[in-house]
Amino acid sequence: MAKADNKTKPTDLDVGEFIASIVNPQRQSDCKKLIEMMRIESGCEPVMWGSIVGFGEYHYRYESGREGDFMRTGFANRKSALTVYIMAGFDTYPDLMAKLGKFKTGKSCLYIKSLDDVDTDVLRRLVRESLDFMAATYGAEKAAREAALE
Repeated sequence: MAKADNKTKPTDLDVGEFIASIVNPQRQSDCKKLIEMMRIESGCEPVMWGSIVGFGEYHYRYESGREGDFMRTGFANRKSALTVYIMAGFDTYPDLMAKLGKFKTGKSCLYIKSLDDVDTDVLRRLVRESLDFMAATYGAEKAAREAALE
């Protein structure tokens, strides 16, 4: 099967302009904090993946043969909440989730109204643990692998 044509892919949109366009000052501040946290934890610069601020990239291949590329972690500023993408999911982190604070989850989505509602040290650890899972599952960061081959 051919490589998947994902709707969500990296773009040339400017992350700074995207953040500056956020009208709510608290939400804009939260997004800036998430960028700094994820930049440090991932070692990658932020890239716009549609309306998502993504960090890092990995290549996946399912048993069905479908394959594609996606970000390793990231977040989106949605109307009702910040959506933080924890690609490893949440089942393996019950201790961290119990300490996190006020949130909701989807399969790989962590919905937070405000960073004031969560323990940001626990959130940082959750991001780090998920990135470690991604590295163990999919190998080193794609850009780092490509740079090493040059």
